[in-house]
Amino acid sequence: MGSAHIGGSRLPPQMMERPVPFIRITVSGPTLASNQVSRLQMEMTQLMAAVLGKRADLASVLVEQAAGAGWAIGGTPVKIAVHVDATITAGTNSAEEKARFIEKTMRLLKSVLGSELHPATYVVVTEVPANAWGYDGRTQQSRQLAA
Repeated sequence: MGSAHIGGSRLPPQMMERPVPFIRITVSGPTLASNQVSRLQMEMTQLMAAVLGKRADLASVLVEQAAGAGWAIGGTPVKIAVHVDATITAGTNSAEEKARFIEKTMRLLKSVLGSELHPATYVVVTEVPANAWGYDGRTQQSRQLAA
């Protein structure tokens, strides 16, 4: 396997795997049904794998509910609101991949939560340096160097 071009830079083969996504979905509104939570977890995992090339077996998805009265957009309380923060290793995805992920995530949220979802629903892709996070007691950088 050779190097890949991601975001205009050349990556070594060990970075092409692009592991360890963590996704936090915070929802405000009526309590989610268990099938809605399961669908968000499963389909978000699938999006991370299909769109961003992440390992599905390492994708962690947390769906949490915030107090409904605590969320406002434009100073006005909303019935249903969502914030998605997807954390990935810095430099492992192109701008186009991240844009496609954001678009598909919004489609998923609308499909699961319905038409009352406010358009000011933010999906954030947070990029963390490989030396600043990891799993199983090892940083991503240490995994890259060992590969």
